[in-house]
Amino acid sequence: MNWKVAQRGFITYLRLEKSLSPNSIEAYLADVEKLERYCQRFTPPLTPDALTANDIRDFIKDINDIGLSATSQARIISGLKAFYRYLMLENEIKKDPTELIETPKIGRKLPDVLSVEEIDLMLSHLDLSKEENTRNRAILEVLYSCGLRVSELIELRISNVYLNDGFIRVIGKGNKERLVPIGKEGLKWIQHYLQQTRLHIPVKHGHEDILFLNRRGTKLSRMMIFLIIKDLTEKAGIKKTISPHTLRHSFATHLVEAGADLRAVQEMLGHASITTTEIYTHLDRHRLKEDILSFHPRYSKKGK
Repeated sequence: MNWKVAQRGFITYLRLEKSLSPNSIEAYLADVEKLERYCQRFTPPLTPDALTANDIRDFIKDINDIGLSATSQARIISGLKAFYRYLMLENEIKKDPTELIETPKIGRKLPDVLSVEEIDLMLSHLDLSKEENTRNRAILEVLYSCGLRVSELIELRISNVYLNDGFIRVIGKGNKERLVPIGKEGLKWIQHYLQQTRLHIPVKHGHEDILFLNRRGTKLSRMMIFLIIKDLTEKAGIKKTISPHTLRHSFATHLVEAGADLRAVQEMLGHASITTTEIYTHLDRHRLKEDILSFHPRYSKKGK
């Protein structure tokens, strides 16, 4: 079996059947190419269908020896497992050499979270006499009140904002759609932006329905959103490691702390698995303790 032929088929599988983004496909392919380069050392070179579980273990030992972190190793193994699942589906191999390969144990790093006061502090440093800051205020309100990914924000359409109903329609990973409620502040600032700023922007062809635009009338880049957040963080004197994704983490954390159902938070975030959402339960140990003391029959007054 030829490596390049197998990789081309894998790319098609990831794009059409898994509906992965170009960036995700590129990451998976990079993992397979690392294994291919390792196999080229042998005489004759090893082909994908010739590899055994021991060969895969030797490869993992090799990438461990060059100093790759446990996180990087886990990601590579995940990519290889996906590649060999594809080969199994296509009946190119009869046995999956990665089936019993375990990924390194990785401690889950809890993300930095902004308090409500810190978010308000950031917003207070927006000079609303500048037209672009009406847009930037709307951007921050939407990121925080809806928990959007940056990619979802920059692709947000005017036609998917339901001002009267208080919802926005979001196109998430794998082109999956979800409806997310949006609060009064978010709606208010979107309206301000549409009426006061966007109305005066010469919109380029093909961007007529994009909500947030730059001065040239085209959609914003991911980097532009990062720079807006970075600038406000510095002005507010916040020393945490902050990115647009921090507002998404803060959205989820504040919901869980307020007692929101984890399944509802999962739906709003667009997580495919509840396991991903469960990280936010670790951020509120104090509330969990209070709940136990209040409601468990062995602790609470109600149980006496």
